[in-house]
Amino acid sequence: MGFIVPTDMHPEPADQPMPYECFVGIDWGSQQHQVCVLDGDRRRVGERTVDHDGASLARLADWLWTLSAGQPQRVAVAIEVPRGAIVEGLLERGFHVFAIHPKQLDRFRDRHSVAGAKDDRRDAFVLADSVRTDQPSFRRLHLDAPQLLRLRELSRAEETLLEDFRRSANRFRDQLHRLYPQMLQLCSAADEPWLWDLIHLAPTPAHAMLLSEEQVQRVLTAHRIRRIKAPAVLACLQAPALPVAPGTAEAAQAHCAFLLPCLRVLAEQLQACSQQVSALLRTLAEEPGEGEGPSDVAIVLSLPGVGRKMTAWLFAEAAQPLAERDYQMLRTHSGVAPVTKQSGKRRVVVMRRGCNPRLRHALYHSARVAMQRYAHFNRVYTTLRAKGQRHGQALRNIGDRLLRILVAMLRHRTCYDASRIRREPVVQMG
Repeated sequence: MGFIVPTDMHPEPADQPMPYECFVGIDWGSQQHQVCVLDGDRRRVGERTVDHDGASLARLADWLWTLSAGQPQRVAVAIEVPRGAIVEGLLERGFHVFAIHPKQLDRFRDRHSVAGAKDDRRDAFVLADSVRTDQPSFRRLHLDAPQLLRLRELSRAEETLLEDFRRSANRFRDQLHRLYPQMLQLCSAADEPWLWDLIHLAPTPAHAMLLSEEQVQRVLTAHRIRRIKAPAVLACLQAPALPVAPGTAEAAQAHCAFLLPCLRVLAEQLQACSQQVSALLRTLAEEPGEGEGPSDVAIVLSLPGVGRKMTAWLFAEAAQPLAERDYQMLRTHSGVAPVTKQSGKRRVVVMRRGCNPRLRHALYHSARVAMQRYAHFNRVYTTLRAKGQRHGQALRNIGDRLLRILVAMLRHRTCYDASRIRREPVVQMG
């Protein structure tokens, strides 16, 4: 005979779906959102089109509140975007919001129409019905702390500013290569402020012939440049110029005159943004963690290969899995978890392409730095290469190890301790 286990000794699994009464699908749009509400028996409770403005979104939240009889925790909302005004507004009102990848939604849509029909009303219905039947396929969203939201925006703004700066610097370099290659011998990327000041003094090779050693020395002193001396700079700039057609020098000079102010502004903004990110990380690192342990930011900063920028990227793109200590979600989102394709006797393991690109880059560079600067990870890299893995495969394997170590550190509230590293079997990865 069997026996009954007391409920307090047999808790429900943490990932068991909650018993929701209403299922809402929102087909997100830039101007309007299509909303469909189903009950537990798949009957349409209501649907409407909502404009993307504050008043309309507030009315949507009030309507869903009324449908749930004041119990927002009984409403499951499915949407394709993980953040935004509509997501944050519903989360603040207490509704349970779930996000799904558009590619997954496309597969769910095939269950309702094999002909490939698609429209906003159908997508909203598919979202609502899918979260009703396949809730584990969705990821429940939570509101991030205000400081993490700010960190996410600052880190992304820093990356955007860096891209714009490099793009403008490349254009500037092309103009110098066209007319003034002597300048590129001093700074090949043409992205340093002291070089810009030199170009301001001598915008063309003809102007460089009039430069004095004192003028060059003042520029070097102002920017604390010691790797090169003023006579060497002057000799480089006064070297024979390239023969160009009449008017070429004036045209290139005019183009550079427009690019230089843009470069200076972008450099100042990039520095200011970087300083704000650093200050915010210091504040987060100094905050007390759970119990007597260090904060999550301090723990991540102690990990080998992780610096200021990589820490900002990790918390900007993976704040929720870090808070939940979800190792598997971190592996998949960062792309270090391989994809296995098996059919019959055929089995192929390939690199995961569907992931967060910023998180992939953060983990790749963290693994690269750890391999270069830490003996343990260098040995792991050498072993993996000896087994036939390519450079990228080996670094993904190291990144996977770093994530496993990080999650263990977060769970135990401890910083990285190299003395606790033990030899582990090397696992073949895609």
